[in-house]
Amino acid sequence: MMHAFSNPCLTRISRREWLARSAGCILAARPALAQNQPTFSTEVKVVNVFATVRDKEGHLITNLTKDAFTLFEEGKPQNIRYFSQESDLPLTIGLLVDTSLSQTRMLEEERGASYRFLDQVLRENKDRAALVQFDQAVVVRLGLTSPHKDLQDALALLDSPSAEQARYGSGTLLYDAVRTASIQIMRRVQGRKAFIVLTDGVDFGSAVTLADAIESAQRAGTLVYCILFSDESYYGGLSFGPSGRGVLKRLARETGGGYFEVSKTRTIAQIYDAIQEELRSQYSLGFVSDQPITHSGFRKLDLKTKQKKLIVQATDRYYAET
Repeated sequence: MMHAFSNPCLTRISRREWLARSAGCILAARPALAQNQPTFSTEVKVVNVFATVRDKEGHLITNLTKDAFTLFEEGKPQNIRYFSQESDLPLTIGLLVDTSLSQTRMLEEERGASYRFLDQVLRENKDRAALVQFDQAVVVRLGLTSPHKDLQDALALLDSPSAEQARYGSGTLLYDAVRTASIQIMRRVQGRKAFIVLTDGVDFGSAVTLADAIESAQRAGTLVYCILFSDESYYGGLSFGPSGRGVLKRLARETGGGYFEVSKTRTIAQIYDAIQEELRSQYSLGFVSDQPITHSGFRKLDLKTKQKKLIVQATDRYYAET
């Protein structure tokens, strides 16, 4: 027996009138039916986590399987649906170079090593890179591009403030540079993303804090590799290493990247080789959260290996967006 229609629709009437009334009854009933229909979203949001694993001696471990990992979101175990030992996803690199007066002596060495690194790492027509310089201002020298010639030309343009410019003020907008590059360059990019920051780690004049810079990189899903390159002679023999070291270690650690320091025994070229090896040895893990996203915000991540002696390098949170 049908109960969706009222009695007038069931009385003895002509065929034409019956059809008209039936259509009217169905239309009248449609809003009530629609209210009871559940709505489904076909969008599945996969959270990608990129990780590097080392043993206690610092050697890269590259032969783990999916079952070797455990992943927790807000303390709850998650199912790792997607796994790859060598990610073939496109790689996007943002090279952020400190061009403040304290870095002037190192610019030429940074320029040459940076080009060699990008030339070796970037695959033509697949990977891309952008170049940002920061001193008393943040300047995007080159937006995301693939041709190596464009990157070489842009690196040639890196320069420190002139004496005339320095008269009107100085600055090292490190935090602003990370935030600007995260928002303007990385936020809309999918796949593997990494910043490489060349600086002595001293920020002077940024409008945002270190915490703001870290949050911006995390929201953009971008690893930050920091290279401490300090010219102690600029400061009259005084080293800003300890303060800069702490800043850069935190920036790298909380975004899942790495920290390196140029020294007499480790050149910038050697450090670039180490970063290249890390990028080629990453594990790519993907999961779909079992916790519905009711509002946008950060969620804590904890990625570990079942082998307790191994050290996992990965971001400790991600931004869940509705």
